[in-house]
Amino acid sequence: MRGLIQRVSEARVIVEGACIGEVGAGILLLLGMHRGDSEEQALRLLDKVLAYRIFPDEAGRMNRSLADIGGGLLVVSQFTLAAETKKGLRPGFDPAEAPARAEALYEYFLREARARHPVVASGCFGADMKVHLVNDGPVTFLLEA
Repeated sequence: MRGLIQRVSEARVIVEGACIGEVGAGILLLLGMHRGDSEEQALRLLDKVLAYRIFPDEAGRMNRSLADIGGGLLVVSQFTLAAETKKGLRPGFDPAEAPARAEALYEYFLREARARHPVVASGCFGADMKVHLVNDGPVTFLLEA
């Protein structure tokens, strides 16, 4: 399971012209599931996302987490994070989890995130989404569980 996190000052997801999820300052998480990923991995990744220290403290150092600042978490499914890209000029998606299982893991991740954090928004699994964000920094990290 991979999560690409971006520290944002704002982010939103548009589906068919309508905003379905948005946050102010916080994290945009692009979430990709690999074949065989588990709920335990989802929980490990969630713990890491909420506790990862990427927000500045009073001295400007990255010492504060999303939980510390009470920021928003926008979770967007992104199966392309599971792509095989080492050879050739076209990505392969054999490592990606099957859509039904990936959606179940995504929904599980969202339920757990909403139970643990006060501000959680999401995209729509499998939809054609337009993601708008202002990357603050820019600060971007690839997390794996």
